[in-house]
Amino acid sequence: MSSTVKAERKATLDAASWMFNVVTSVGIILVNKALMATYGFSFATTLTGLHFATTTLLTSFLRWLGYIQPSHLPFSELMKFVLFANFSIVGMNVSLMWNSVGFYQIAKLSMIPVSCFLEVVLDHVRYSRDTKLSILLVLLGVAVCTVTDVSVNAKGFIAALVAVWSTSLQQYYVHFLQRKYSLGSFNLLGHTAPAQAASLLVAGPFLDYWLTSKRVDAYNFGTTSVLFIILSCTIAVGTNLSQFICIGRFTAVSFQVLGHMKTILVLILGFIFFGKEGLNLHVVLGMLIAILGMIWYGNASSKPGGKERRSYSLPTAKSPKHDVLLEPSDTDEKV
Repeated sequence: MSSTVKAERKATLDAASWMFNVVTSVGIILVNKALMATYGFSFATTLTGLHFATTTLLTSFLRWLGYIQPSHLPFSELMKFVLFANFSIVGMNVSLMWNSVGFYQIAKLSMIPVSCFLEVVLDHVRYSRDTKLSILLVLLGVAVCTVTDVSVNAKGFIAALVAVWSTSLQQYYVHFLQRKYSLGSFNLLGHTAPAQAASLLVAGPFLDYWLTSKRVDAYNFGTTSVLFIILSCTIAVGTNLSQFICIGRFTAVSFQVLGHMKTILVLILGFIFFGKEGLNLHVVLGMLIAILGMIWYGNASSKPGGKERRSYSLPTAKSPKHDVLLEPSDTDEKV
């Protein structure tokens, strides 16, 4: 296969993976908003546990059918990932509860420089000047769109700090584990989803009660709310899988930069479904700045020297049946 055909094939798969992530991520935001705002199901941590339980059922079924090959992930590595991932989920929920919307958005924006720091320190990545400037332009655009009032207190700052670092570490660790242990997205999700489901379903009801003063077992489950929960869990399978696919293909920093496109899309969909409320000149200006920054980042990071490792290679755990590194598995490509 010629290099041109390979490049075109990779670009097509990158675009398909990214669109898969965008569609499922925006979809689950809209469904969860309806579930929580309309039907009063405010148990976010428990709902996330149900998402991972559904994902576990799917990966188990695919393994039974033979679409997921046996693979190995050390227990210590799995526990570290689950620790980062669960602190990320809880930290984000607590940060949203204890902080203003403005500071919450500032905290989310800070994940990009934190992810850059992790790649520079742990992976010895070097960024060109244009790549750095394009990231700053994206941050500026999203900040103009989303940041309004900014107020913070001590406990809110600590919650945001935990959320930002745990989320950045989790996203970095996805890429790290896929490279080191030659794991495809389905394989890694098959290892991590059961552990996350078990831990969140056990701890979730207690955390939700602490956050909302409401008990999930006292919730009045109706037919419509149960259907929305099932729909949320179904979409979440795609969201979880697409996140692993995208981080495996794009790295954590690129995933964060492209991820802000979802923020822009949510704002646009909000305008389409809910009218002009919340959409004004500075929001439109911020959208344009962020989109220009994303285009610039794509060009700058793809150029020679735009983003490269400095003579560093990660040791890889070889497996006799599963020996693929950064190239996506057949199952990933079908998705």
